[in-house]
Amino acid sequence: MPAHGMEGHDMSTMSHVAAVYGQPGDPDQVSRTIEVIMDDNMRFTPSKIDVKEGETVRFFIKNAGKIPHEMVIGSLAELQAHAAEMLAMPNMEHSDPNMITLDAGQRGGLVWQFDKATAVDFACLIPGHTEAGMVGKIHVN
Repeated sequence: MPAHGMEGHDMSTMSHVAAVYGQPGDPDQVSRTIEVIMDDNMRFTPSKIDVKEGETVRFFIKNAGKIPHEMVIGSLAELQAHAAEMLAMPNMEHSDPNMITLDAGQRGGLVWQFDKATAVDFACLIPGHTEAGMVGKIHVN
């Protein structure tokens, strides 16, 4: 029996599509760490990140706010679709290798390998946060 609020939600499609932009990285292959701060002004700092094709990056993420925030890597269209799902099911819990959710004051990490030169988006998909401008861009060169 699915948990309340989880009906009809399948993150496997998002994870599969996200693989176009890379894949979960091997922590032993990390070439550098990039610190990302999330805050209640609905911003990521930095909001623009440059990485090299083939690079494995550890994002060290800190929620400097007083409410939960998350960082989800994917295409903007995919992120907007998922944000709409979360709005419809606000109690939905999810966990995938291309995302991290942090409560106020928490820190965490996300390791991702960018294997294709492209632009990749990231956003906070908590209802209202993407719409308030909590988005960023990763340029893979």
